[in-house]
Amino acid sequence: MLACRRRPVPRTPVWFMRQAGRALPEYLRLREGVPMLESCARPDMIVEITLQPVRRYGVDAAIFFSDIVVPLKAIGIDLDIKPGVGPVIADPIRDAAGLDALRPLEPDDVPYVTEAVGGLVGELGATPLIGFAGGPFTLASYLIEGGPSKNQERTKAMMYGEPELWDRLMGRLADLTIAFLKVQIAAGASAIQVFDSWVGSVAPEDYRASVLPHTSRIFAEIEPLGVPRIHFGVGTGELLGLMGEAGADVVGVDWRVPLDEAVRRVEPGKALQGNLDPAVLFAPWETVERRALDVLARGRTAEGHVFNLGHGVLPSTDPDVLTRLVDLVHEAGSEH
Repeated sequence: MLACRRRPVPRTPVWFMRQAGRALPEYLRLREGVPMLESCARPDMIVEITLQPVRRYGVDAAIFFSDIVVPLKAIGIDLDIKPGVGPVIADPIRDAAGLDALRPLEPDDVPYVTEAVGGLVGELGATPLIGFAGGPFTLASYLIEGGPSKNQERTKAMMYGEPELWDRLMGRLADLTIAFLKVQIAAGASAIQVFDSWVGSVAPEDYRASVLPHTSRIFAEIEPLGVPRIHFGVGTGELLGLMGEAGADVVGVDWRVPLDEAVRRVEPGKALQGNLDPAVLFAPWETVERRALDVLARGRTAEGHVFNLGHGVLPSTDPDVLTRLVDLVHEAGSEH
């Protein structure tokens, strides 16, 4: 929390995107036979899965176990998360009539979120809980494409060719994200992260015109609630400055841009989060150590630094390597 607010810290804090998930054998045991969306709607499972990496790794923050499509499911969108594929939408939204499916999210739509966050806050004690939601571009891409997409061709076709429809869709998705974040904060989340995972496919001028206004509104609506706000996307090196403009307190950086370069691209007054390549964790420990120390050194050029990977923990990652990495970051991060 101190690092997010750009205040002095006793050591560099560390947590990992997707730290609760398939890399953990205890997670796989618990999830056996339970569909993803069901596990995201059971408070007991949410609490246990969220706590697993905190117990095992000793990370400095927990991140709420859920999925960015949970609020879409909660308002009645017919979707499923298919193993090995990702979110699949039964009726993609590609015209004005489809917007009718996107009603506002009410707290009563996600009582399991309120219950789970409340339980987690009690269990975690002084360890912060990060709430999260999907960014509007990424949610739009799933809704328009009908599932994951490499090129976002239908999504971009609407953004380029039907700007009024695009703007209305993005506005409704921003409302959904705001409401989902507010539920988590009201229940006790200490910080929030907006994952606009696929927005890196957008050119800077299109981001400014077609995405930035909606993302800015999300962060502006959350600002009065007083929790640190983190903004992350993949492949967003060319967008880092604009992502900083959007209003978050912390800009997440993937592994493609060194943190000291990210400092130059992001406006002053922001902390940075990141950014060890998740694939480095499969190399010999000497390489992991060298690369992690380099990330820490570059992170010291930022006004605040939260150590993380440049994207999520890969499913076949050895959990013991992550434990060693947390110890390394804590030890090396406290020396400075």
